[in-house]
Formats: sequence, C-alpha cells, structure tokens
Amino acid sequence: MAPIAALMTGRGAGAIATIQLVGDSGETVLREIFRQADDRPLEFTVGRVLLGNIVEGEQTIDQVTVGCEDGGAFAIHCHGNPLIVEKIMGLLQRQGVQPVRAEHLLGRVLMSREPSNSISVEAKLALTTVKTIEGAAIIANQVKTGLAGVARRWLDGLDSIGLDQIAADAKRILKDSETARLILSGCTIAVVGPPNTGKSTLLNALAGREKAIVTDIPGTTRDWVSAEIRIPPLSATIIDTAGFDPAPATAGSVDQAAQHKGIEALNRADLVLLMLDASQPADQLRTCEDIGHRGHRDPRAGKRTVVVLNKTDLPPRLDISALPEYLRQAVHISAKQETGIEDLIHAVHQTCGVADLSLRAVVAFTERQRNLIDQLTEVKVRDETIHVVAELLHGPLSAPE
Repeated sequence: MAPIAALMTGRGAGAIATIQLVGDSGETVLREIFRQADDRPLEFTVGRVLLGNIVEGEQTIDQVTVGCEDGGAFAIHCHGNPLIVEKIMGLLQRQGVQPVRAEHLLGRVLMSREPSNSISVEAKLALTTVKTIEGAAIIANQVKTGLAGVARRWLDGLDSIGLDQIAADAKRILKDSETARLILSGCTIAVVGPPNTGKSTLLNALAGREKAIVTDIPGTTRDWVSAEIRIPPLSATIIDTAGFDPAPATAGSVDQAAQHKGIEALNRADLVLLMLDASQPADQLRTCEDIGHRGHRDPRAGKRTVVVLNKTDLPPRLDISALPEYLRQAVHISAKQETGIEDLIHAVHQTCGVADLSLRAVVAFTERQRNLIDQLTEVKVRDETIHVVAELLHGPLSAPE
C-alpha cells in the first residue's frame, strides 16, 4: 500500500497533534525525516515509542514522538501549532506520501484487516461520527442481522426469493434509510414565520438556556441564531430565523440580508416549524404566503412541516378555519409558559418518521450502500443482482470527499 498520512486530531491550535502515517514504505519515509534524540540507529519495533526530531535537511521542524504500531503504521505526535502540523504534512508529501482525511486513512487500515467485510468496516467508521446512542444501536445492528444479514439471505435464497421481492425490499430499505439518516447524522430544524410570533422564545425553551434575545419589538432577530438540542432519538440543530415580513426590505439593507439568510436556512432544513401567533388575526398568513414567492419549498410540495400556534396563554384571535387546509393540523403551545412543548416534540418525531422506526430496522448508512441498494430496485437479471449484492457485502469502500 502506497504511504498515506492524515491529521487524526482536530484542526486548529492545541497542545498536541497526531499525524498517522500508514503504508509499506512508511518506515523508509521516517528514516529520511526523523532523527532519534540520542542519535542511536532507528529501530521501528512494534510497540516502541521513539523520541526525536522531524527534520528537513539541516532544519529541525519540531521535536516529536513516533509510536510504532502494527501493520506498518506510525503515529507522529507533534506540537499542536497548526503551522508545525502544516510543515510536517508538507514534508511528508514531498517524500511521496499522499495526504488524506482521517476517515479515509482509518477506512484503509480497517479494510486491510477485514478485507471481506465491507459493512463491518463501514460500521466502525460510522460509529466515530454518529450523533446519538440510538443511532449507534442502528449501525451496530447492520453488521450481522441488519443490512449484512439481509444481503446474505438474498444471496443464499435468490432462487426462492425472486428479483421482484428483492426490489421491494430494497425500496423499503431506502425509505427507512432516509428516516434513519436524521438519527445518525442529526437534523436541522428551521423556525420560521412572521415577526414577533415567539420564535426566539421557543428556541430558548427547547435549548434549555437563553440563546436568543427576546423582546416585544417585532424583528429583533436580524440573523439566525442556532442551538444544539437533544430530543431523543434526534440530535438537532434548531435555527431561529429572522421574521419574514411581507413589507419589501430596502435593497442592500440589514433587513433584506436577514430575509435572505432566513430563506437559506429554510431551504437547507430537514424540518420546518412554521410559527404563527394565536393571539393575532389570520391576516398574518400573508407573510407565510410571501415566503413562498421568495424561493423556499412550499410545505405542500413535500417539505416536512409542523405548524405551531404560539401564545395560547393570551386571548385567542386566530380563527383556525381561516387557515389554508394544509395548516389546520397545528400544535398549540405557549413558548413563554413552556406549555405544549411535549406535544410539539411528539409532532416533530411523527413528522420526521422517527417515532415509528425500530432501532432494528434494516438501513443503508453510507452513500456506497445507498447507491448499491438503489441499483437493486431496478435490476432484472439474476447474475447482475448477485454481483451487486456481493459488492454490497465485500466491495471496496468509497473514497471520502
């Protein structure tokens, strides 16, 4: 394997940084750039930790330790100054080492140890980034009884199962995989609506601490404010956007920039909380209709949306029958009094589909797996099906972006 190297610790300043070097010629590279502190001959014995300097010619770049690991792998522990890390990575590159991302390197190492078990390797990689305990359970289930188990059953019983049944199974797996993605990777929730409907108050209530300024002045939020929240099994980033105002903002103004940022958050959200003020008349819906003209995906076009009627602690003035039909199924809350929050969380779970997803569901949790499962929805030839399923179980991993 040609040598590769990756920064395994977080980017940015730190006390210590770790660069992993892997490859058949890794030892040869280190003999060119590493000098042991006492000038003794280098012995890269598995389990040894060597103290010395990384050098380029006569110049010392940094004092480091080098850990000698099994399988031609070396861990270079240097000072965490980003400039030092950059210099060492540049030096390695000039020695013919290919720089890669940490997950790419880890995948290469794992595949060299488990060359015939692709789903198991992908599970180990995914467990390093999964957002929730529930997500970890979903991934762990795919190694034997989940996705890998179904794939082996397809291969063993292809004659009795039939290609149409495999295609139907594949479609169900893709559907469940989209729901599982929100549990595995986290989801983004955008809180949108007219000014002064209580969006910032709701964000503070869900976050459990004050993240956004709350006043009675409409339009206080001029930029989005976000918070990380846990509503098991979801880990979510909730974004409080600037209130959408039907009055046209002056070109180039702060208000116009805030509106554009709100639309941007709306378009990239997995779920929209459309917030209305139950203590105000239904003409506030002009604002919501105006949002549609500004380029966001209408809830009626498939955007996951929960309608939230806030300020139920005040005398009601909004006639629910005056709302468009698609907005009448609403959750009633008082963000200020923090009532109805559990009902809102339940609605989020139902709308995202996670309430009914078993942690034992069969899902595809990598792009490679999803592409192969998608192929199985269309395959009509037995030999091609065998090839795709075999690649799912034993094929090479996709290179990370």
